[in-house]
Amino acid sequence: MEDLGPSSPPGETRPVEIGGDLAGLRLDKALATAAPDLSRARLQALIAACQVSLLAEGREPRILTDGSAKAVAGVYLVTVPPPVAADPLPEAIPLTVLFEDAHLIVIDKPAGMAAHPAPGCETGTLVNALLFHCGASLSGIGGVARPGIVHRLDKETSGVMVAAKTDAAHQGLSALFSTHDIDRVYIALTRGAPHPAVGTIATRLGRSPHDRKKMAVLKAGGREAVTHYRVEKPFGPPDKPLAARVACRLETGRTHQIRVHMASKGSPCLGDPVYGAGAPAAPIKAALQAIGFSRQALHASVLGFVHPVTGQSLRFETPLPPDMAALEAALEAL
Repeated sequence: MEDLGPSSPPGETRPVEIGGDLAGLRLDKALATAAPDLSRARLQALIAACQVSLLAEGREPRILTDGSAKAVAGVYLVTVPPPVAADPLPEAIPLTVLFEDAHLIVIDKPAGMAAHPAPGCETGTLVNALLFHCGASLSGIGGVARPGIVHRLDKETSGVMVAAKTDAAHQGLSALFSTHDIDRVYIALTRGAPHPAVGTIATRLGRSPHDRKKMAVLKAGGREAVTHYRVEKPFGPPDKPLAARVACRLETGRTHQIRVHMASKGSPCLGDPVYGAGAPAAPIKAALQAIGFSRQALHASVLGFVHPVTGQSLRFETPLPPDMAALEAALEAL
């Protein structure tokens, strides 16, 4: 087993050698033993984030995503990202508040705002805005890194989000999301239209074995993901739509679920820089360029749930933001 010496600098990829004495143990446990300055929990998070790979002679390093898999003897590469500030700072960022009481707050998040700080995006997040809006009482609810956050929307996805202001609300909301007792509907503007026009997509979703930054439909492993969808309005020729407005109701809420599921049907969200492989038809491309639309056309339009403290039935629905509304208008003119 290699003597690693002092801890590697943050953000550095470091080699960790697992000898024959550790082979056969869980990967996370073996790595934690071989690199004692990294906790097992930290290594589990790094594995889940695709930051651990196994060197293989004559081949590219193989990314590992399962911390419970058995370790084999060899050299592993572990990338430790730069640390994010433990205590996000309040920032006076305007919020569109749909509902607020002593226990929770519901907002309409704009595209371009990340839910919580992360490497490369330490400020300007929903957490920073909530800390300013709600005051010190929010700090620590659900952890200092992501206070109040019980679910998230991708940075470039707009729409309704709920955040907890008390521990009781955080625990209750977390339980609702865990058991899928939340009504969530998203509106997607897609390239082409999924077929059939109404259906359910049920797959396993996990990290792509080919690109650690992407999620993918997997034949094995990953987590169950279920999306119910309905084409609300096709655009272009009726026999072969160039685009469509699609309502997607989530049964589960996995990372990038709708974006991956729509792409798996051959109808990715318009403007999606990650899952929108292939160019749209010329009229669609012209519409996107005319508007300057460069994000995934996805909006969380409906969020409904039972208030975890008061028992009140709550449901919030927001219209498309201006950029998606302009895109839809351009599509209707096809």
